[in-house]
Amino acid sequence: MPETRWRMFASFAVRNYRFFFLGALISNLGTWIQRIGQDWLVLTELTDNSSTALGIVTALQFLAIPILAPYAGAVVDRFDKRRVLAVTQLLLAGTALGLWALVATGTVQLWHVYVFAFVSGAITAFDNPARQSFVSEVVPTALLPNAVGLNSTSFNGARLIGPGLAGVLVAAVGVGPTLLINGLSFFAFIGALALMRTRDLHPAPPVKARGATMDGLRYLAGRPDLLVVLFLVFMLGTFGMNFQIFNATMATEVFGVGAQEFGLLGTIMAIGTLGGALMATRRTNPTLRTILIALAGFALSTLALTFAPNYLTYAVLLVPSGFFALTVMTTANAAVQLSTAPEYRGRVMAVYMAIFMGGTPLGAPIIGWLGEILSPRASVLVASVSTGVAALGVLAYFMLHDGLRLHIERGRPLRIRATLPRHRLAYSAR
Repeated sequence: MPETRWRMFASFAVRNYRFFFLGALISNLGTWIQRIGQDWLVLTELTDNSSTALGIVTALQFLAIPILAPYAGAVVDRFDKRRVLAVTQLLLAGTALGLWALVATGTVQLWHVYVFAFVSGAITAFDNPARQSFVSEVVPTALLPNAVGLNSTSFNGARLIGPGLAGVLVAAVGVGPTLLINGLSFFAFIGALALMRTRDLHPAPPVKARGATMDGLRYLAGRPDLLVVLFLVFMLGTFGMNFQIFNATMATEVFGVGAQEFGLLGTIMAIGTLGGALMATRRTNPTLRTILIALAGFALSTLALTFAPNYLTYAVLLVPSGFFALTVMTTANAAVQLSTAPEYRGRVMAVYMAIFMGGTPLGAPIIGWLGEILSPRASVLVASVSTGVAALGVLAYFMLHDGLRLHIERGRPLRIRATLPRHRLAYSAR
């Protein structure tokens, strides 16, 4: 293993992973640029600052994911994951370029954005589990937590640059270029896949076609340790990770700022998420303890966001919120992959992504509606309360059912100990 100071970059020693990382970084940059541009298009050009319309767009992006997840996972486990990714990336490029063409010709309407959001979401239902589970074929098992952390670093490094750049582009030349950049960025990832050496990959055994979907669901049903993690991920994804709506409505309605300031919020939040991703690259043993502590931190930092008195305070408070959210996501992702049998990994990760992203069609319209009927602050408060209750609920579950013991000694920090069944996810804290 590399020396400790180089541990966070350990996966870069693998040639195939270097290509994977670079291609994903460029693609992620395009995604974040488009995301800000598309939100601004809906809020200011196609509607009169309608958070409900923005919530519908967000929901449609994820609506197909939970529906298609079991089938997508079976496809990913049956076919070559690299080829699946090449196809999905090509299709996603087509949707981005199609929406760009409508904007460039001045013919775009709100229903067009709805349609493209739904179609891209359906493609993403196959792309996400393929991308997540493919990482375990690119690097050795010992490097998987590091690779997951570096993937998050790539995503959030792009998030650090993309929103601010998108804000400048929108202010200078309009929404169209943001969509064009995203469409072209997918080809960088396709090129990276083509440059990988097949002989250096570690493919999982292919699964049979018939019954693969139900077999994967039965496997997951028999893993209560994984189900607990999926519950926490669902609560975070459904009610907590709606910053696409929070930032847009708080920026425009509460603080009254423009496109550049709105885009800057995403960049500022990315400082925290990037920090969480870098921390994850050094974590070799992802545990439920880390997930619960980070989720509690997210709930508290989001509660502070609710009462931010001005734009600057809100922007600063996005940093810890981003840090804790990313810590939950990277730890849960690595823990689920490491504790899942290789032949089931595609199907389990499909359900994982469906739980995390597929909850958005439930949460986003509610969050958008609350923001419009009550206030944007009310929608942020929902994120804090729901994730906090989820963390406390899981703690209560272990106290009642799995022998969790709380040990409080004078002058010493709280000590919590519990262990899930052997070879399952372990939880311990000192």
